[in-house]
Amino acid sequence: MSGVPAYRIVLASGSPRRRDIMTSMGLEFTVITSGVDETLHDYDGASDFTVQVARRKALAVARSEPEALVVGCDTVVSLDGRIFVKPDSEQDAARTLRELSGRTHHVTTGVVVAHGATGRCHGRSATTAVTMRAFGDEEIAAYVASGEPLDKAGSYAIQGAGGALVDRIDGEYDTVVGLPVSVLTDLLREFGDPGSVVPGVRPPAVS
Repeated sequence: MSGVPAYRIVLASGSPRRRDIMTSMGLEFTVITSGVDETLHDYDGASDFTVQVARRKALAVARSEPEALVVGCDTVVSLDGRIFVKPDSEQDAARTLRELSGRTHHVTTGVVVAHGATGRCHGRSATTAVTMRAFGDEEIAAYVASGEPLDKAGSYAIQGAGGALVDRIDGEYDTVVGLPVSVLTDLLREFGDPGSVVPGVRPPAVS
């Protein structure tokens, strides 16, 4: 890929978890939050929901950063056909946690990479099954009072104190945190060889 200019990368999210994941990948990037409305009324399941919202975020930032690769992400929890986004109150967070207690739900994260100058936009999602141990109202109240659930899809943070509520996961941990590494790596490859086109990407390990 010699002669192909390196892209600048922009993360269209203020999430510190997503920043940490991209940093751990060896990516060099800047952060510009999109500020878009994340409400959707027309979607076909969690995968479609998250990719639609991630695309909305990526394209909003790509309009002002047309030469960059803009990464948009969205994460939701689903259970029994219902989608749980971030709670709108402590009461809402407590209700969600009561529904998740002792059951297996799914966490889906959609990722979209957009390039404004060419109009190219690629996205896909990943899903991880998460089984919660059973917990009662007293534990829920203490966790909600900590404030951690209030800006998290599904009202818990697996990488924080909410990890103590989880019994097991089946799938990629980073999907639950909010940015599946395998998906982002594949999407960046669609714009060229990450090792030569995207600055800062670590080359694959040689086994």
